[in-house]
Amino acid sequence: MPTVLILGATSDMAVAIARKFASEKYDIQLAGRNPEKLIPLKGDLEARFGIKAEAFAFDACDYTGHQAFYDKLPTKPEISICVFGYMVEEELANENWLEAEKMIATNYTGAASILNVIANDYENKGTGSIAGISSVAGERGRQSKLFYGSAKAGFSAFLAGLRNRGAKKGVHVMSVKPGFVYTKMTAELELPAPLTAQPKEVAEAVFKGLKKKKNTVYVKWMWRWIMLIIKNIPEPIFKKMNL
Repeated sequence: MPTVLILGATSDMAVAIARKFASEKYDIQLAGRNPEKLIPLKGDLEARFGIKAEAFAFDACDYTGHQAFYDKLPTKPEISICVFGYMVEEELANENWLEAEKMIATNYTGAASILNVIANDYENKGTGSIAGISSVAGERGRQSKLFYGSAKAGFSAFLAGLRNRGAKKGVHVMSVKPGFVYTKMTAELELPAPLTAQPKEVAEAVFKGLKKKKNTVYVKWMWRWIMLIIKNIPEPIFKKMNL
């Protein structure tokens, strides 16, 4: 069975992605900071879908350990999906640099570090697929998502560059932009239902996108056009808006 590595496997989106791939008979490698929290999910995947599941310790911000983490995987995955992320309210980040730094480090530096390690292996083999969960928040700098959005903008640019590099060596790289998603991270936010995806919708979009070797996937199609409009608002007008 092909193997899928899920980085940041404790999030709601990651659980849905793991269940989707397991239902399609992929073996699953779950990676997160607290692997003991992944044991119930590991057991559930094995019992429900009859596949092999494993749990590993992984810290997105431990950059120096990323190569060793990947080297120690008993089976190298054919597909790697980067799901982890970190977000707090911008007001808190504005006042507390450690929170701002954590958003930048987790959403950009950590993701770029581990995916570069994986991409190097895939490029040497001439095969492999990578998916990164980025965000529509990265499509234009906005005051309401200053640090989170800029980190995701960097991640989106990294994925695009990695796609350009990997395409010449048989490696597929896909960017995923879910828009709003109902998760524990957004539980206290009032989200517009038509623009908000369930984790299962994200999982279906990731699975289908990888199967079809898509470059970029918007889980809710409306977001592509919403962000196109926002990106084209002239700067003199944009500065007067409270987005």
